Amino acid sequence: MRREPDFFGEQELSLVYVAKRLKEALRLEKLLTEAGLDYLVEPDKYSGGVIFRSERVGAFFYVAPEQDVAVKEVMQRGGFRPHEAI
Repeated sequence: MRREPDFFGEQELSLVYVAKRLKEALRLEKLLTEAGLDYLVEPDKYSGGVIFRSERVGAFFYVAPEQDVAVKEVMQRGGFRPHEAI
């Protein structure tokens, strides 16, 4: 279920996905909600483009560390490729 930042308190959250299109973000929200998983979505900037780099806004999905594995499994079954930390 979509939660507000105060739901997670001072916890350090894990970035699991950056949706670049609204349709993609809505599909992931539906998937996570139906699975009963708590997540936070916030707009943020990312760099995109190959030849002409530009700054764009996407929907950044975060989860509590203890739900990281479960969320990534649900995402993969739903056809999403979870964000991997570098």
